[in-house]
Amino acid sequence: MISSLSGQVASIGPDFAVIKAGAFGMRVYMPGRSLLEMRHGEDVDVYTNLVVREDSLTLFGFLLEDESEAFDILQGVSGIGPKTALAALNVYTPDELRGALAAADEKMLQKIPGIGKKSAQRMILEIGDKLGPAKGLTLEPQPVADEVADEVIAALQSLGWQKQQAQAAVDQFAGSGLNASDMLRAALVNLGGNRG
Repeated sequence: MISSLSGQVASIGPDFAVIKAGAFGMRVYMPGRSLLEMRHGEDVDVYTNLVVREDSLTLFGFLLEDESEAFDILQGVSGIGPKTALAALNVYTPDELRGALAAADEKMLQKIPGIGKKSAQRMILEIGDKLGPAKGLTLEPQPVADEVADEVIAALQSLGWQKQQAQAAVDQFAGSGLNASDMLRAALVNLGGNRG
C-alpha cells in the first residue's frame, strides 16, 4: 500500500495532479481544494490511498491526513466507491461531513454527487461517529464577493476551463456569501468535470 508520496508537481489537471517522484510521474486524483493549493514545480507531500481493482491501480491523494482518513472511512459504506468518496471531499471538508452525520442531515449529504436518499441514510447508519469529533473549523475573513468570484474564475481557468464556462459556473454563486474555497467546490460540482 502506498500511504504517502513526496515529489514535485509536474502538472495539474481538473481532478488530478501528476507528481514526479524520482524517475516516475504518478497521477494522483485529488479534491479540488487540494489542487488549488498546489503550484507547478513545487515540492509536495501527499497522503495517498491506492485503490486496487481487477483492471486498474488508482492513486488518490490528499494534502491533509484528516481527508485521507475520511476517504478510507467513506469507502467503508456499502455502495460508496472511491469516486463518490472523493466527490464527498470535493463538496465538504471532513469537519463538515462530521457535522452532517452528527445531525443526521440527509439533505446535506444528498448534495454529494452520486449520493441519493438511501445512500445518505446508509452513510449516517454505517459511519456514525467513525470520523471522530470535529477538529475545529477555522473562520477566515470574507473578501468582497466580486473579489471572491474573480479569484474562483481565475482558478477554474488555471484548471483548464474556458473563461465563459468559468464565469457561468461562478455567476450563480456570486453574492451568496461563500468564501473562495466553498465557491470553487460548488462551481466544480456544477461544471461536472466537462472542460472546453
